[in-house]
Amino acid sequence: MARDIFHQQVKTALIKDGWIITHDPLTIRVSEAVKLQIDLAAENAIAAERDTEKIAVEIKSFVGDSDISAFHTALGQYLNYCQALEEQEPDRIVYLAIPDETYQDFFQLAFIQRALKRYQVNLMTYDPNQEEILQWIK
Repeated sequence: MARDIFHQQVKTALIKDGWIITHDPLTIRVSEAVKLQIDLAAENAIAAERDTEKIAVEIKSFVGDSDISAFHTALGQYLNYCQALEEQEPDRIVYLAIPDETYQDFFQLAFIQRALKRYQVNLMTYDPNQEEILQWIK
């Protein structure tokens, strides 16, 4: 599976944010014939008295010709990953990682906002140049 062009930048941003990368990629086998690969999995000990938070991150760059086509692909992958993890690792939260610039323009369209709300998509925005996470949006 080809890595997204911002894969390393997001991985670095997560590490800078205090996350420990546990899988690169996280492979989930849903049947003999089908396995899914989510870009990254990470853990973060929130506080000594609390459990470890676990996430899976699907990274998207939105640098192609069609943002709506990239969104269709990203949403489909996100929903499949949520279902697979619900069945195999229900304590892991899935996030769709997108460039902050894409979030500030394309993701503000009413149609996109309605889809995000309908499907309860968790977003993480990042700055690929600074290699930083800017927002966690649930």
